[in-house]
Amino acid sequence: MALTESTMLKLGSPAPDFSLTATDGSTVTKGDFAGKPLLVMFICNHCPFVKHLAEQLKSVADDYMDRLGVVGIQSNDTAAYPDDSFEKMKEEVESRGYAFPYLLDADQSAAKAFTAACTPDFFLFDSEHALAYRGRFDETRPTRIESGVYDSTQNPATGIEIRAAIDAVLAGGQPSEKQYPAMGCNIKWTPGNEPEYFSSTS
Repeated sequence: MALTESTMLKLGSPAPDFSLTATDGSTVTKGDFAGKPLLVMFICNHCPFVKHLAEQLKSVADDYMDRLGVVGIQSNDTAAYPDDSFEKMKEEVESRGYAFPYLLDADQSAAKAFTAACTPDFFLFDSEHALAYRGRFDETRPTRIESGVYDSTQNPATGIEIRAAIDAVLAGGQPSEKQYPAMGCNIKWTPGNEPEYFSSTS
């Protein structure tokens, strides 16, 4: 695992278009959320940094989905990481109880368009789909016990920073410009498909 920070796309950037398949078989596009704020979360199934947040991801989505669009996007190379396969994504939705669409970015074009770099990575757009917040969910991280073993009980996720940003956008304002990069596992790019902003040594 290469510990990687988000790219911190410029605030005010327009939300990229996307058209991706959800675990229920439907096609979800940016246009489905026209006129309302949109939270795009780059997540996956196997990453310990995503697992650390999973309960709070569900809580945040459940609390706000009636007022903004929420989508999760899985962009990892599923051939190399079968735990992130479409079938496993379906199982993840069922086991976690996610109500938001969980989308497969099979060709990794959405990750590139958003300049997503890690899992998890968050992008919050206002009602005109201009970027208002990007970066981390909150300040917490899982505690590494040993290789491949992490504990989330010592420093549980809160979602305090993403909630504050969402509340500001829903109130018609702007989140604080003091925003911090997300940090987690690097997106697992298909060999030869790595974007220019990816560093294999990150």
